[in-house]
Order: sequence, then structure tokens, then C-alpha cells
Amino acid sequence: MPTVDLSHTIEHGMITYPGLPGPIISDFLSREDSRQHYAEGTEFHVGRIDMVANTGTYLDTPAHRYADGVGLADVALDDVAALPGIVVDADGPSIGPGDVFGRDLTGKAVLFHTGWDRHWGTEEYGAGGHPHLTAGCAEALVDAGAILAGIDSVNIDDTATGERPVHSTLLAAGVLIVEHLTALDQIPDADFRFYAVPVKVRGLGTFPVRAFATW
Repeated sequence: MPTVDLSHTIEHGMITYPGLPGPIISDFLSREDSRQHYAEGTEFHVGRIDMVANTGTYLDTPAHRYADGVGLADVALDDVAALPGIVVDADGPSIGPGDVFGRDLTGKAVLFHTGWDRHWGTEEYGAGGHPHLTAGCAEALVDAGAILAGIDSVNIDDTATGERPVHSTLLAAGVLIVEHLTALDQIPDADFRFYAVPVKVRGLGTFPVRAFATW
């Protein structure tokens, strides 16, 4: 069964979104220090990571946008695991309802392949002008019964202003969002299963995932 990793690697100090700090990866207990706690020849490493929830490839639940929305601890596994998927090729920068018109999206993860992930790790990735959905496209996804929407750019919304109509529309309807995907060109356009399962944390609406596809 072919499997493709669709997530970016989280590394010390990397920047995911402009203005948000990079993760700090360090030792809580080093192998050297652990030796004094165990028998001779036995050692362990206990790592530590300090990061904002919006790091790497991550899932947005309704609680990210709405105070009374469903968060990570209560999101249904059926909505993030083994979802039938479809890839929509779209250059942008504005991706409208015409890009999904006539497609069967009911119960599916709809992944927008724009190629913007080629800029990952550079200033251009978050500098603006990235591909994004329009409000009309978000409404079309909701109307078509999509369960999840993903994109391989810095934000599923246009960030030129403070408005976030795509997040607002999708998350109000319970349609989950995955941002900062990668390698969407390596999976089929359809007939695959998509996974983006976060850690089960109470009190958070966003968290990194190991996104991947199988077929």
C-alpha cells in the first residue's frame, strides 16, 4: 500500500508563520545526565519542545476560531482519519468556487495543491501573495458536504487584511482545516485515504499533525 508523508518536519527554530516564534527543542534529561539515575550501561533521553500550537503542518478545529467550538480533545477520529480524499490543482492566488464546481466532495478531505510548498523555509513562503481560497469557495465546500479542507500554502485565507472569511465559514460549519501541507503532487487526484490526527489535548483548537495519504 503506497503511503506519502504530506507534512513538514518540525525543527528547532524554524518559522512556520511570520510573527510566530519557532519551536525550541532541547533536552529535559540528557543521556549523559540520565546515567546517574540508572544501572551501569543504561541510559535514556527525555526531550522537551516549547512551541506555539500553529507549528509545522497543523489542524484547525472550530475552537481555533470560535470560543464554543469543538477542540482537539473532542474532534471525531472519523473526521481526521481514513477520509476519502480528492486533490484539486489550483494556481491561485484566488481559488474560487469554480475550482470545485461539479465535483463529488461529500464526506471528503479536499486538498488544494498549489505548489506553494516549494517556498517552505524561505522568506517568500510567508511574504504575501500566497494561494488561498475565496469566501465563495469556502461556501461551496460547505454546501458540497466536505469534511476537511487542506492547502499547501501559508494560509487557507487571504492574509492581506485581518478578515478570515474562509476560516470563519468552514469552522462554523464544522469543516476542519489543515494548513502547510506538502508533496500533494505525489499522491493521486482521488481514490486515496487522508489522515491528519492531532494529539488529544484539552483546551487547544490547533495542533501539528503527521498528515499522510495511502491508497
